[in-house]
Amino acid sequence: MTDPRITQLATNLINDAVRLQAGENILIETTDTPDELSTELVKAVEKAGGNAFVHNYNSRVRRQVLLSASEAQMKLSADLALAEMKRMQAYIAIRGADNAMENCDVSDEKMLMYRKITKETLDYRVNKTKWCVLRWPNPSMAQGAKMSTEAFEDFYFKACLADYPKMGRAAQNLIDLMNKTDKVRLVANDTDITFSIKGIPAVPCCGNMNIPDGEVYTAPVNGSINGVIHYNTPTLYEGKHFSGVRLVFKEGKIVEATCDSGDNAQLNAIFDTDEGARRVGEFAIGFNPFVNAPMCDILFDEKIAGSIHFTPGMCYEDAYNGNQSAIHWDLVLIMRPEYGGGEIWFDDKLIRKDGLFVLDELKCLNPDQLGE
Repeated sequence: MTDPRITQLATNLINDAVRLQAGENILIETTDTPDELSTELVKAVEKAGGNAFVHNYNSRVRRQVLLSASEAQMKLSADLALAEMKRMQAYIAIRGADNAMENCDVSDEKMLMYRKITKETLDYRVNKTKWCVLRWPNPSMAQGAKMSTEAFEDFYFKACLADYPKMGRAAQNLIDLMNKTDKVRLVANDTDITFSIKGIPAVPCCGNMNIPDGEVYTAPVNGSINGVIHYNTPTLYEGKHFSGVRLVFKEGKIVEATCDSGDNAQLNAIFDTDEGARRVGEFAIGFNPFVNAPMCDILFDEKIAGSIHFTPGMCYEDAYNGNQSAIHWDLVLIMRPEYGGGEIWFDDKLIRKDGLFVLDELKCLNPDQLGE
């Protein structure tokens, strides 16, 4: 018997996250997920009157393809993927990743080639389709979250099935404030960074792009970033682990990149992917009340209540600052007291301190309000 939470999640993804309409085509890609999930998604697509196209992948097989693929093979694969994506109006990817470190022994050179060759398909999917990306709970993720498998599954569905309409209504005041803001300052342990967001739209993510959701994002004006940011959330990038990533910016560009643990050469190789990789394409404030601790999974960690993420790489078209890159790396700084605290200032006015919004009109985004 199918877990009813899977059925509800599939229904929410099709009807709410990508808002599939009758006659629309949707590409569903799953990796290391149970058959019941794909089946329920296809059923939900059928009920919506859409057409489901499904690819089920295995992460070990995909690693082997990466290891053995030639440049010509990657280009052909990317051409085929782009041709398929251009026939789609919606896209959902659900990634289980039984081993989050599966690609750690794929060379930097091979991963760089892969990122550059697949960028056009990624850009089309992000900017031209209705899309949603999420993880799937498994023992590997439970271990990363320091939970039992059963407890993690309960946490997963609670976070993913949050009251997103309520969250969206609560986020509107933050959106309005960000749209009026010029100067942003972030202050935390070994962090003091300023930048402008003037003229760049604030975009809500409340159940419609990544699940679990819960953020508002914009982008810094290109060239406006100055200072240092020391992220306190461990992160994985293409199977490589880093913690304590510290970036120094001058006039919008990363001029120094180090990490407390991980390979500094590998870290800088990521930021040397292309010119845009040393500039920032997104600034976002996270507020999902059910996501409270890092688990080395970006799709969860970037939504942590009381966090921000400041993202080297590609910007989004709906919060466009002109930055183009083959990377988009959501690096997270948690500002709650147990993680060292921190402050967000908009035009010299304090709007959030130690992870809690302090302005009356924004307090509805605090966990005691959203988590009810």
